[in-house]
Amino acid sequence: MTTLTLTDVHIVDPEAGTVTFGALTISQGIIQQVYDNKTNPFRGETGNIIDCKARYIAPGLVDIGVKVCEPGERHKESYRSAGLAAAAGGVTTMVTRPDTTPAIDNPETLEFVTRRANEAAPVNVLAMAALTKGRAGREMTEIGFLIDAGAVAFTDCDRVVTDTKVLSRALTYARALGALVIAHPQDPGLSQGAVATSGKFASLRGLPAVSAMAERMALDRDIALVEMTGARYHADQITCARALPALERAKNNGLDVTAGTSIHHLTLNALDVADYRTFFKLKPPLRDESDRIAVVEAVKSGLIDIISSMHTPQDEESKRLPFEEAASGAVALETLLPAAMRLYHADLIDLPTLWRAMSLNPARRLGLDCGRMTVGAPADLVLFDPDAPFLMDRATLRSKSRNTPFDGARMQGRVLTTYVAGRPVYERAS
Repeated sequence: MTTLTLTDVHIVDPEAGTVTFGALTISQGIIQQVYDNKTNPFRGETGNIIDCKARYIAPGLVDIGVKVCEPGERHKESYRSAGLAAAAGGVTTMVTRPDTTPAIDNPETLEFVTRRANEAAPVNVLAMAALTKGRAGREMTEIGFLIDAGAVAFTDCDRVVTDTKVLSRALTYARALGALVIAHPQDPGLSQGAVATSGKFASLRGLPAVSAMAERMALDRDIALVEMTGARYHADQITCARALPALERAKNNGLDVTAGTSIHHLTLNALDVADYRTFFKLKPPLRDESDRIAVVEAVKSGLIDIISSMHTPQDEESKRLPFEEAASGAVALETLLPAAMRLYHADLIDLPTLWRAMSLNPARRLGLDCGRMTVGAPADLVLFDPDAPFLMDRATLRSKSRNTPFDGARMQGRVLTTYVAGRPVYERAS
């Protein structure tokens, strides 16, 4: 294969925690060499060399928790449309959720979606499977057979398993097989019917609300079960300050626990719901500003390990309803990187730390080789301009559903080229 050289580029290395200026070469789908500015031997040469004009290159994003609506709701999102959106957003690996219709809870369904993804998506796609059959919380799935079929993790998504005996058995079985269990920490009794976070703002708007303590209570329960079973556990979204001490204790006690959060909970808050805009209706609901800042600090310190898009397509009919009745969720494959740049430009989180959370840590949690900028690592990369301004127009999104809360927002950060195994799968027109 032809060797490709990228010169005059800022290299974001989340493993080393550095941003250096130099060059790198790609061949046979891997990074062959990385040069700093002093040792760059390519300046002034021609050939299969791309002058990046002092832009930035980093590992492609590894996005855990992407919903692709095949099977069952292909009109909302297909593997083709999600793959194109991911490539345009710098996401080189999508880790998809099993909350489809029907749920991905058996090897046959998993093999179907894997085949569809390989046929249609230009980026890497890994699938998670349901933890219980039908995501009903009554009987665990055949975890061993699903691992053999390619499942990388097990989750019932936003349907919390309320039966602790069922959950403890599933965790015990997962522990024996080394499987990762991903949970949604939210007490279902308290949060049922809630569409906002409790407080004065929700009361003034007349919205049914839930205390942020519902997240803390569910996380406490899950951590106790992890301590009992020794399972590998990941909390998909930690969104409030009250949950952070429990997470910190679990890590300090040596439990195999990690946590993520969504880009929306890092960049938006409860006040954004002011005009009952249903594109801001998420699950869990957007939190107070104090919670947002606490979660940003937790990502910065490494207490929260992973930032995800939590890409959840909803069609117009599902969103053009009164706030309480509208479906929850937002698309974010294409907005994950520019939204993250809000944290960078506000001097809240630097680029290596952001890429640690968006690429290196999710790759490590799933046992993948990507997410690194070292020789021999897969050449799954994103070339981007962190300063490029633009006005977000949801009509330009590649997802079939376009329910983004950032519609009409002024943003910075453009993906220029996305590489998967050294091959460009997206190139922005100049």
